[in-house]
Amino acid sequence: MNTADLGRRVGVPSTALFTDQYELTMVQAALKAGTADRHSVFEAFTRRLPEGRRYGVVAGTGRVLDAVENFHFDDEMIGFLRQQEIVDEPTLEWLAGYRFSGDIWGYPEGEVYFPGSPILRVEGSFAECVLLETVILSILNHDSAIAAAASRMSAAAGGRRLIEMGARRTHELSAVASARAAYVGGFDATSDLAAGFRWAIPTVGTSAHAFTLLHDSERDAFRAQVDSLGRGTTLLVDTYDVTEAVRAAVEIAGPELGAVRIDSGDLLLVAHRVRQQLDELGATGTKIVVTSDLDEYAIASLAAAPVDAYGVGTQLVTGSGHPTCSMVYKLVARAGSAEPDAPLVPVAKKSLGAKSSVGGRKWAARRTDEHGVAEAEVIGTGPVPAELADRQLLVELVRGGEVVAREPLDAVRERHVAARAGLPMSAIQLSRGEPVIPTEYA
Repeated sequence: MNTADLGRRVGVPSTALFTDQYELTMVQAALKAGTADRHSVFEAFTRRLPEGRRYGVVAGTGRVLDAVENFHFDDEMIGFLRQQEIVDEPTLEWLAGYRFSGDIWGYPEGEVYFPGSPILRVEGSFAECVLLETVILSILNHDSAIAAAASRMSAAAGGRRLIEMGARRTHELSAVASARAAYVGGFDATSDLAAGFRWAIPTVGTSAHAFTLLHDSERDAFRAQVDSLGRGTTLLVDTYDVTEAVRAAVEIAGPELGAVRIDSGDLLLVAHRVRQQLDELGATGTKIVVTSDLDEYAIASLAAAPVDAYGVGTQLVTGSGHPTCSMVYKLVARAGSAEPDAPLVPVAKKSLGAKSSVGGRKWAARRTDEHGVAEAEVIGTGPVPAELADRQLLVELVRGGEVVAREPLDAVRERHVAARAGLPMSAIQLSRGEPVIPTEYA
């Protein structure tokens, strides 16, 4: 079963109250003013990347599609809004019949983005589009932040296995979304069973220090685990003395022992010593897994260590210092009336400072050099230049309210690998820097 099928099978509850109150009060005022039905174009984008980051990663698109599809107000929700006097009765009647009927285009999930990239474009009546602002930004800001951190860690890992282990370090629902975003960004598995169930992400897990402490001796704990889970299990060897634990692990499981996990100490030094000891004991195929509050910098520092896999928790699910992408959702064009053929007029906020934006419905394309390496993110509102026609980035996601672009997560992961590979090599440097390619407006 692919992940798209799984997502439909599990289902998603109504997302209609994942919104800010002012979105509903704007709808009320627009309905009264007769402007609610004006055709409008909203775009989600970020004005800048998090400090020091060289590219962003689009993640959460699949969850956005689920959220839009399941954005409806049931009787209980309408009752709550009525009791709290959030909006008036005509607006409640309008909300009761709400279903998004517009169109959505966006960067495909797993693609990279840069400042100004129109990551998502939502079109329809003003009222139906404005209601989606908070839920779209909530998903994209969170998931893209996690995926960007995961991508940096994946690049630092250099092909070694990565395991997401952050469920206990964040909100229980965020943990599931984080595991999905980490998988998009290059992680191979998660310890979170809800994420495995919801998204068909491979799950892994063996034991904690508590299991060793439960038993009368470390040997008893290892024996119990091997008897239950088999010789291919992973034994945690740093509860007491690592050298003694490795010796006991191989004696009990034999050279067929799957892996040992190191969760403390000088990981570089300990990994070298453990590898030497395993080889001397004949367990040359036994792998070494390291954990212990890793981030991309710690992973990179272990590049020379004989490590086979990394388990990452806190730093991953908090975006490795950047838990949001600062994406915004802005009206960029609207019709002058509610007439079906009314032309669109570009609109934009013109405030002082860094919060101004560019009006107009936008296209985006990535210009490459003669070697196929990206050299600029080109964004425009007029005709697409012929030389960029086959390099446009936005794809159709929703047509007339119907989702048309669901895809399995494995396809998204593959897209991200290809997108990152198409950037200049400096994109994967961990040192702080500017976006790896500039944004140009045509």
